Amino acid sequence: MCAALLCLVAGVVATVAVRSRRTLVVVSPAAKGGRPAGLNSGASQAGSSEALRPPSPQPTQAPLARAAMDALRVGVLVLDADDRPVQANPAAWDMGLVRDRGDAGTDAHSIVRTLAGQVRRSGVSREVELDLPRPPSMEGGSAELLGVHVRASALDDGHVVVEAADVTESHRVARVRRDFVANVSHELKTPVGALQLLAEALLEATGDADASPDPAAARRFAERIQKESTRLGRLVSELLELSRLQGAEPLPEPQPVAVDRIVAEVIDRTRTPASAKEIEVLFRGERELTVYGSEGQLVTAVTNLVENAIAYSPERTRVTVKTRAAGGGVEISVVDQGIGIEPRDLDRIFERFYRADRARSRATGGTGLGLAIVKHIATNHAGRVDVSSTVGVGSTFTLRLPGRPPEASLPLPQSVEINPNSVV
Repeated sequence: MCAALLCLVAGVVATVAVRSRRTLVVVSPAAKGGRPAGLNSGASQAGSSEALRPPSPQPTQAPLARAAMDALRVGVLVLDADDRPVQANPAAWDMGLVRDRGDAGTDAHSIVRTLAGQVRRSGVSREVELDLPRPPSMEGGSAELLGVHVRASALDDGHVVVEAADVTESHRVARVRRDFVANVSHELKTPVGALQLLAEALLEATGDADASPDPAAARRFAERIQKESTRLGRLVSELLELSRLQGAEPLPEPQPVAVDRIVAEVIDRTRTPASAKEIEVLFRGERELTVYGSEGQLVTAVTNLVENAIAYSPERTRVTVKTRAAGGGVEISVVDQGIGIEPRDLDRIFERFYRADRARSRATGGTGLGLAIVKHIATNHAGRVDVSSTVGVGSTFTLRLPGRPPEASLPLPQSVEINPNSVV
């Protein structure tokens, strides 16, 4: 990509080498409102507007070259021998590689200037990846760092062209992957360590040749071993399920599924944990609704939502499953009267192993994967899952699913007869 950019920029700045001591001011694209009218080198601005843009040996190609550079999503910036910007496309402005200093003109980011200096001294192109503060004007807000892959290459007469690509998403994926590996290791270590200790205690309780057995203690340790092994088995099963949902296995062919049947199966599956806490699971809403997808996956998604509601609700409360048709789709909502979720945690609760309250989560016996599985099932069914919550009042999780087959979402093109003689 950099080679193509060098050819493109060379056409725009072809005469920079022979005019290196003259003032260069480049008008920024008019389509980007709020950006300075030009890149000021700090010297006096003399000459007409035609002199502000370096001429090209091929005048008819100069507007096309500039338009092509402006259309790139990759930031392109050209610095002169004094590290002053002489060319910059809109993406470079958006990434903060070029900044307006008001009366002092414009300058390049300090990291870009440092990189350009190294390229001039060595004559070798350099590449680095950086996490920069996101400019407030850039989409996505200013909280998340902007990941940028920067490549700088030398041009003639001390000029340097800088190419910057936004790699924020790949950095985020890498962080999620690292967190996932660390969390899996931690989650597996806990039950495995407990099983080892319990097994040793059980051996001592059963006694040896010189000690009498303790049946009560042996039974207590055996029950704990059963509990921990069940937790470990569930964690492994959910990891495998999450792997399948993320594309390790092909998705089944979408089939019409009755929502009433999904809700009935969910209520039957959650009857035991609900009875243990004297929680009433109710069904309210429209009947005879139909969604399209995998019945097994949809049952798993709604079951995870109901089990989550039961786990985080106090005893003798109510969990309600509501269904309704909305906007050509179907909404399945699970409403509880539980502890609620803090606003700062709402955007992260669907991450794998994320727990708003780790102490309470471990007490409930959850794996931290239930909501992540729900999110992937919703995505695989061309739907989504939303949450609204009030601390101390309860939470509402809403699973929105399409009410028609995926192929019916777009109209089929009309059949057109093609005349072979008309094909050029």
